[in-house]
Amino acid sequence: MRIGILGSGLMGGKLGTLFARAGHQVVFSYARSPQKLKRLAREAGESARAGAPADAARDADAVLLAVHWSRADDVLKQAGDLSGKVIVTCSLPMNDDDSALVIAHTSSGAEALAEKVPAARVVGAFGTVPSEVLFGVFEARRRKTNRPGLVYYGDDAGAKEVAAGLIRDIGFDPVD
Repeated sequence: MRIGILGSGLMGGKLGTLFARAGHQVVFSYARSPQKLKRLAREAGESARAGAPADAARDADAVLLAVHWSRADDVLKQAGDLSGKVIVTCSLPMNDDDSALVIAHTSSGAEALAEKVPAARVVGAFGTVPSEVLFGVFEARRRKTNRPGLVYYGDDAGAKEVAAGLIRDIGFDPVD
């Protein structure tokens, strides 16, 4: 699968690296420096490269939104047309200092994102796991039992299948 990574910080960098190591083609984008994107692509392996958000999204089968909520509008604008794309978001709707939710407690960041890009197919995943555990779970992924569960959610069955597959690929059991 071709995966565009919109946001190459802790979560985007680690998830993109794991997706590439699991056999997916990955384009890292949206970092403070082009050097960071190139380093991530190099460390992730031959199936990864660096690019702009529009490059990451253009040919992607799925897009991972992995930016602070305050940067979501900017990266979505730079990504361009996301009509029909599966967007897997791990971005939590927090204020600038991460002290409070900016979306009411009766909704989710994925729902708010779906309103921003109504022609995309949005699913929430990976937002409930700390980045520090991702590589350890990936290394242990071949075990048949005791895989940790990872919650994903959304309204689009096809988008949820994509998210569930990515969750499995990096060593978790998907929990809908």
